[in-house]
Amino acid sequence: MKWVPEPYMLEGVRFILEHAGAGIIWDPGMRKTSVALAAIKVLKSEIKGFRTLVISPLRPCYLVWPKERDKWDEFSSLSMEVLHGPKKDEALERRADVDVINPAGLRWLFSSLWKRNEWDYDMLVVDESTRFKHSNTEQFKILKDQLSKFKRRVILTGTPAPNGLLDLFGQIYILDMGAALGQYITQYRRTYFLPTGYMGYTWVPQKNAEKKIYSRLSPLVHRISEKDHLKLPPIVGLDPPAEIEIELPPAARKVYDNLEEHLIALVDDEVVKAANAAVSSMKCRQVANGGIYTDAKSREWKKLHDEKTDAVEELLDELSGKPTIVAVDFLHDAARLIARLGKDTPYVESGMPMKKLIELEEEWNKGNIERIIANTHLIAHGLNLQGGGRAVILHSITWDLEDYEQLWRRIRRSGQKYKTWLYHIVARNTVDKAMMGALKRKAKTQRDLLDAFRAYIAEKRPKSRNTIK
Repeated sequence: MKWVPEPYMLEGVRFILEHAGAGIIWDPGMRKTSVALAAIKVLKSEIKGFRTLVISPLRPCYLVWPKERDKWDEFSSLSMEVLHGPKKDEALERRADVDVINPAGLRWLFSSLWKRNEWDYDMLVVDESTRFKHSNTEQFKILKDQLSKFKRRVILTGTPAPNGLLDLFGQIYILDMGAALGQYITQYRRTYFLPTGYMGYTWVPQKNAEKKIYSRLSPLVHRISEKDHLKLPPIVGLDPPAEIEIELPPAARKVYDNLEEHLIALVDDEVVKAANAAVSSMKCRQVANGGIYTDAKSREWKKLHDEKTDAVEELLDELSGKPTIVAVDFLHDAARLIARLGKDTPYVESGMPMKKLIELEEEWNKGNIERIIANTHLIAHGLNLQGGGRAVILHSITWDLEDYEQLWRRIRRSGQKYKTWLYHIVARNTVDKAMMGALKRKAKTQRDLLDAFRAYIAEKRPKSRNTIK
């Protein structure tokens, strides 16, 4: 197919070409990958031997980058290798124009390059850059030591601050190695935040800090909003969220209340202990969903109720065959749904072979699959399901705004022709309600950030031309 970019996409390509550190912060589904490939192609045509390293979650390594390269005629000349699996050394030897690797492979890659005494990557592209939001992680530290070797650095993300402005530090550091927000996260916190809460472990922005942060970051990023550039059909159930409430049966309510208030519950004469508040919250979520693990190691579980399973089945009936993703968090959630909906219902779970996942995506987009059960975190990145998808049902509510937004944007993205439905199944008077509230609060923080970027661009930058030379 011929790549026919929209004007905003040409702006993005130009921004990458004109900035040594460029943040492409666009809503999911706005074709960031093809824009990055277009910039790579231009640079390769201008610089002999130009090579790019792309760091991406494993599923996009296989499901997005090679497929996007193969899809468009303009990018077919770019050679590409995925550095993963038993033949990754051979793939590295081939010195492709673009090498794609997941964060877990960075130690191996940099060690291999050091042993060979070679380094010829010119540009770094970090896809889904929120994976590097925490500067104290091993993968961030491994990458940090190599940043100065890249002449150009690009980050791609649609959700830069899923849990607040502190999430920005690691991602922006990749672009400018500390010039905008400081060399260390402690410096960033002291400059722009105040400690609050128990023992001062919660940080909130100081007065006018958000405006100062936006001002320092805006020159580094190109922000595009879906609503400004894509004409997508409406999404029903997002704002305000469509909440399908269920009531816990008396027996399940007793277990839930005991866990929430006393951290210990008796389930069929077995003691389930919650060692701390975090574990208690996790167990409360399980009970709200309908089951609970009785042994963490063996993953044995007990069924407590079918209220959410019933609600999913009723919604699927109402959707009358519209292709639907049912999102879950726990293995026992999926087990109960599969028992109800049929053992042939596809389930995207941890350890699913990449070949099977690719086939699932293809069959879904052909319209051959009516529903998919999927772990929220696993399906949130890498899959393009707009070809067949019409609805998302959250059987399990998630705390993570990034996973939440990326989930429903698997089907609501460029190319979607149909109205999208989004349903949240919420257990009344449980942690589900708190989680819905947390999602709304986190979303507001991120909207403030992204709106500020957009306002800066509108006021400070000249209108872009429609062609790239």
